[in-house]
Amino acid sequence: MTLLKEKDYGTPRIESDNNVTGYIDGIEITVPEGTSIMRAAAMVGIDIPSLCASDNIDAFGSCRLCIVDFEGRKGFGYPSSCTTPLSNGMKVKTKNSHLKSLRKDLLEMYISDHPLDCNTCSADGDCDLQTQADDHNLLNNNQLVASKYDFKDGCTHLDAEVDASNPYFNFDPEKCIVCSKCVRACNEVQGTFALSVDSRGFDLQLNPEFLITFSTLNVFLVELVCKLVRPVA
Repeated sequence: MTLLKEKDYGTPRIESDNNVTGYIDGIEITVPEGTSIMRAAAMVGIDIPSLCASDNIDAFGSCRLCIVDFEGRKGFGYPSSCTTPLSNGMKVKTKNSHLKSLRKDLLEMYISDHPLDCNTCSADGDCDLQTQADDHNLLNNNQLVASKYDFKDGCTHLDAEVDASNPYFNFDPEKCIVCSKCVRACNEVQGTFALSVDSRGFDLQLNPEFLITFSTLNVFLVELVCKLVRPVA
């Protein structure tokens, strides 16, 4: 028997006395004012790629995969659909050749520093990074991508060992893409502030906060956070 997943709309539901009407890939949609483009798109069955979004936590806009285009856009950059609200008359495009190329470039950065041992990974078949890499024809090209960014195939620059100090779960920093969903869930939902993201750029790492270690991290907290936001690793 296959369990059905509850749909994740990417950003939390907005309550507002006012509505706005816009168009996403030609489909008209009316939503409460302040609703993100990502959530509005999901409401009409359009799933915009993302690695850091969840409707259980506030929008963050860090992975940049959810970029979209719309008529009248100003500037050179493309906005993140998770942090950009739909406005009246807005005509949004979630798919075109340029957006796909930009998303592929972003995914290459993740893949270049990620061990693609999907067949033996416990998250095989239930991993957002795996799904997006497959959709962009990158899943079987990790050697090419790794060489492009000067990383060894199948290895990451961290060269970190799996932390198996907790009897209930292991943490593999090699596979963590630092989507920060678990950190934000701990902060926003649980109020525990048990995890943090340290350093910058390719050196970003997820660590326990304050005097906590992975060996002492509450397994019930970890289980609840994973169910809420499904961190990418």
